[in-house]
Amino acid sequence: MAVSRSSAVGLIAQLSPIESGSAQTGVLAELRRAILAGGVAPGTPIPVNEVAKVFGVSPIPVREALKTLIGEGLVDHRTNSGYFVARLTSDELREIYFVRGVLERAALAQAVEKMTDDDLALARAEHQALQESTISDDRRGYHRHSRRFHQALVDPCGMPRLLTMFETTWNMTEPFQIMRTVDANFQLTMHADHERMISAAQARDADALVELARVHHGRLESAILATGG
Repeated sequence: MAVSRSSAVGLIAQLSPIESGSAQTGVLAELRRAILAGGVAPGTPIPVNEVAKVFGVSPIPVREALKTLIGEGLVDHRTNSGYFVARLTSDELREIYFVRGVLERAALAQAVEKMTDDDLALARAEHQALQESTISDDRRGYHRHSRRFHQALVDPCGMPRLLTMFETTWNMTEPFQIMRTVDANFQLTMHADHERMISAAQARDADALVELARVHHGRLESAILATGG
């Protein structure tokens, strides 16, 4: 699917210069934020000179920031064509979701025994926010709180390298905003999964939590198939 020039204009409009230690750091942080916010479609061109103009810098720190984002899987570079928000095939997207699921289950298995009452309270708060997003048909909010719910359950694992890999794979799927495309019935099914996951976590039942996460992730993969990736 072709992405219009207006999409690039939309990307530029979302960028805001921020104070940082260096030009490259500021450009990197803001480009990453805009892509992960879900307001920029996969395949959107990223015009280097126009980004540089927004930040009042030369094209050099912009290109360096884009190189970092290529390494994170958020940006593609095509010779003689330029830079684009990464676009994945259906097979590539399913592969990343598969890897994300494996990493999440590994983190959950380690997190169960380390969860505090505060950790569980945070998960419940995001669970409630998900329900409110479903009721109000706030699809962007639903997508955002869904990620925060899962993050609240895996963070207690205390394994920074595992969490970094998990975050990286999740970031790679963010521009596709899959959870914003599903209907309310699917959201309610996922919500019921979350309820059971909280119960398993509270009971400190690692086996049950990991199995629930596996089933839950299978539903995510079905959503990818239903939307055509």
